Order: sequence, then C-alpha cells, then structure tokens
Amino acid sequence: MAAWVLLALAPVAAGAMLGFASYYGDHMVLQKEPAGAVVWGYGEPGAAVTVALSGDGGLIVMKKTARVKGPSATWTTVLDPMHQGGPYALTAGQGSENVTLRDIYFGDVWLCSGQSNMAMTVLQIANASRELAAAARYPYVRVFAAAPARSDVELEDLERIDLPWSIPTAENLGHGNFTYFSAVCWLLGRYLYEALRYPVGLVEAAWGGTPIEAWSSRRALRACGLPEDAGSISPRRHLSGPQTPSVLWNAMIHPLLNMTLRGVAWYQGEANAFLHTDRYNCTFPALIADWRQAFHAGSAGQTEPLLPFGFVQLSTYRRQSPDDSFARLRWHQTADLGIVPNARMPGTFMAVAMDLCDESSPYGRRVPGGGGEGAAAKLSDTNLASLLFLGSIHPRDKQNVAHRLHLGARAVAYGEKDLVFQGPYPTRAILEVTRGLLNVTYSQELVCHRRDTRAFEVCCSGQPSPCGWLPAPVVAVESRTVTLALVGCETLVLGLRYAWAEWPCEYESCTLYNTWGLPAPPFLLDSLPAGETPGRSETAGGRELLLLPGSWFSRGI
Repeated sequence: MAAWVLLALAPVAAGAMLGFASYYGDHMVLQKEPAGAVVWGYGEPGAAVTVALSGDGGLIVMKKTARVKGPSATWTTVLDPMHQGGPYALTAGQGSENVTLRDIYFGDVWLCSGQSNMAMTVLQIANASRELAAAARYPYVRVFAAAPARSDVELEDLERIDLPWSIPTAENLGHGNFTYFSAVCWLLGRYLYEALRYPVGLVEAAWGGTPIEAWSSRRALRACGLPEDAGSISPRRHLSGPQTPSVLWNAMIHPLLNMTLRGVAWYQGEANAFLHTDRYNCTFPALIADWRQAFHAGSAGQTEPLLPFGFVQLSTYRRQSPDDSFARLRWHQTADLGIVPNARMPGTFMAVAMDLCDESSPYGRRVPGGGGEGAAAKLSDTNLASLLFLGSIHPRDKQNVAHRLHLGARAVAYGEKDLVFQGPYPTRAILEVTRGLLNVTYSQELVCHRRDTRAFEVCCSGQPSPCGWLPAPVVAVESRTVTLALVGCETLVLGLRYAWAEWPCEYESCTLYNTWGLPAPPFLLDSLPAGETPGRSETAGGRELLLLPGSWFSRGI
C-alpha cells in the first residue's frame, strides 16, 4: 500500500489554541447561497472569537462573533449566504491572536464516500495520463481527502487528513493506488463545473472493502433491526477494510456534519454482496435518511433536509458467478423499485454501471486462493484457462460512471428540466397467449445494442418460490417495445427480469439503451393479470399484465 501523507490534527481539547476545524484551510470551497456556510474551530473556553470575511484589498465583507463553548473548546458561526466566486480571506480572531485562511471561494460542496471504487484514484483509470494532464485546466474545482480512520465513538473532528484543501494537480489527483484523489469524485466535480461554471469543492471520505454497516450510525442500524455489534464478514469472504458497525460513520462522517453541503455521491455495495445482502433494501435508504437528518441538524439547518444523494449501481465482478448476489444488491440499491428517485428514496439519482465491465483491469482481480477487493493480482499469477473466469471488481472506465452520475445531479439536485438522466424502464406488458409472445413497452425510445438470448427471463413456475427462470429471447425491438418469445412457458407468467447477472453483458453492449446512450437498468417485476392480486396465479388470457416491482415475488428470488 502506498504511503499516505498524513497530517496529524490538533486534539479537540486544544485549550487556548485558536484555530479552525480540520477541514477548513487555504484554497477551500465554502457552500454558496442560498445556504449559509458553517464555520467552526477551537479557542479559549468562554472567550469571544471574531470571524471576518474579506475580499480583495482586505475590505471586510462580513463579520461574525461566536463564543467558545466548554469543555469542547469549540466555537461555531454561520456565514451569511454568499454569491459564488472569490477569492476571499477568512480570519478568526481571539484577543491578540489571529488565524487567516486564504484563497477561499464560494461554490457547491459535494461529499464523495463509499468503498474502493470511490477510492480508486485518477492514476488508476482509463486514459489516466490525459486526465491527469487536464487537472491544470480546472483550478476552481478544489479537492480535500480525509484519511481512512475508524473509531468506536463519534468524533467531533477528523483525526487525520490525507489531502488538505488543494488546487488540483497531476500529483494530488494521482498520488497512488486507492489513496487520493477519487476519480469518480474528481470527474463528477469536473463535469458539474463545466455545466455550472462556478467553483466546486470535493470532499473524499472513502475506504475500500467496507460494508454499509460501517458507514451507518447506530440509529440507522436500529431502524433496520440490525444489532449494533453485527458480525463481520466471514474469513472466507475476507475484505480489506473494517466491517465493525458504525466505526467509519464515527470517524469519517460524523466529524463532517457541521459542513454545509450541496450533495452526496456514493459508490459502495460490493462488500454487501457478501454481507447482509438482502438487508440492503433497508440499510441503504436508512443511511440516506439518517445522513440527511444529521447533516441538516449539524449545519444548523443550512444543508437542506432532502440533501441530493447520488449513487453508482454496482458494476461487474466475475464473469461466471456461483450466485446472484450482485444482481440482488443492484435491485436492493433502488429499494426494490428499479429506478430512482422513488417513494422510498426521494431526491436520489443513480448511475447504472453494469455495462462497464473491465476484465483486464489489474486492480482487485480475484484468483484462486487470492485476496478479495483491494488486493491486486498480476496476470502472471494465473494460467490462460483461468482467465476465462476472471473479472475485476474495479473497472477502469470511471468517465462514463461520472458522466451518468453528473446527469442525475443536474436533473435532481439542480432541477434541469427535460434533461434525460436515466435509461428506459418498462411501463406495461401485453401477453399474446396464442402466439407465445410477451410485448414489453418502455418509457423511452429504444436502441438495441445486442440481442442476447438470456437478457430477459420469465418465471414460469406455479409458485413464485423457488422460481423456474427460463430465457425469453428477444424477437423484435421496435420504437418503445420489446417482443419476447415465451419458449416453454405456455400462458403462465409470474415474473419478468432483465440483466439479472453479475456480468450481464460485454462492455457497453447490454441489450437495451436509449437514444442518449444510457443503459436500461436491471429489474425484477411481478407480472400479474390486470385486476388480479398476488397469490392468484390465473392465466392472463391475452390481457394486459401489471408490471409491479418484485416485492412479493422477490421473497423467492
């Protein structure tokens, strides 16, 4: 593992030492209007601290006074909402002491968190040299990275940082493998800057090989009925990061709660394909709701209650998998509703990544007897035959991931109207009994990249569990309709699913896309005769089928 540049931070009980909290510094971006940026730090308990914001020439734009509270020896103030731009200087004064931060800009601040696909740096991705060389063209996209840390109790401030607030360079964007700076985070921020044309601040807090339970507060875990001391991953499924509940929430997220944010980007879930997989439809929505409440409260109401929350749906791992845990996890990432935002996950957006496989990626390849996520293996460690069964959990195409994610951010977080940010999704199905066909209508114009005979499957069992899934080959693709052949299914169709595999297709070659090049997401749907209710499995007789999220059906996935 590459050595991190670690900055040890002053302890909370800093006494008379005047200063800002760990994640304030030169070159930082503070959240612009309509919110007010929260600023806090340390001082002499009981003393008054004056916070002044000044522009060019030292002209004071704003002045605030805060009292230092004991025993934490902290002070907090909220700046008046500021228009985008800069540079400014931010000064905290206590008696004769002064501490000044310079080159401060106001813009939008995004938090990027998750496991190793979020931690994967610009150095590791496709076209890395070109991406690193481009860093100098984006001086108003500023970056900050918290160091990986764990704690059994909630911390008020970060104990260490990897990268203080910085202007991007090839060195700090590509410091090493899985160190800093996050490629997905950087590219998301860069694409947003190109659309917004004002400063963007990016805060990375990620750790590879970690399950969602480690990032969840005790409150969120209780909401899903998970014990606060839930067991760790089996040694057979060893992951590189900590799995103890709440330890990353305590050390890497809780300290940031006073920060005013514009949004969150999340790339996590691979670890939960091996731990509490079928709890993810609760633990993920619970984490989102809990983070929103906590950031809203921690920022004195400045971070909006429905904080925009974007995430990446899992990409691929193994070409031939012994189970469907990745497919189930993708479905659970949407709270079993297939697309977002939805009723259980309002204010969210998703980047589909199942078509961005990368079998030749050298990062995190699993070989017989080898390690799991975060452990790189050389191709020379395998024989040619085994390459047919190798995949990588760390695909290098992070540009498409970030592009799809930024479309969702523009539509959901920034309210851009008529911006297409997600792929086509089925809206209804008509069963032609006499011809043995199922016509599935989609929400958007379709582009068929490949007629995969196993992309669609139907459940033809008399009972939903266990289901006998059979391929439903694509017969035709028209404007918004896909026609499937129900070979061997006769007239009883209980379920329909699409791209239900750990490795559903080759690179950018899944079956269905829209005309903007966005892939149709995977789904698992109940197919019931219109007017029927779950439990009555009568034949449809040529009538329209209701396409319902596989809520009752998925109990027997």
